[in-house]
Amino acid sequence: MEIMQVMGTLVCSYRLAGLDHMHLRILKNNKGKQMVAVDPVGAREGNWVFTSSGSAARFACPNSSVLTDLTIGGIIDHWMPDG
Repeated sequence: MEIMQVMGTLVCSYRLAGLDHMHLRILKNNKGKQMVAVDPVGAREGNWVFTSSGSAARFACPNSSVLTDLTIGGIIDHWMPDG
């Protein structure tokens, strides 16, 4: 798992059926790299979240057949990032 910050929402007109109707969020990790994650929890821009990656990311979704390798597992309520 990794802690990341939500930078925004990604809107796609067309997507694979395996992505269902999942919300997509743009996340930034502690090194500044941006990634796209499936969001089953309803995170908003600016939220700090923890993520599951790799094959475990599929099982963090309500439907494990969703095609993802990065999923938001929860919104962090209280946490102050270092530096």
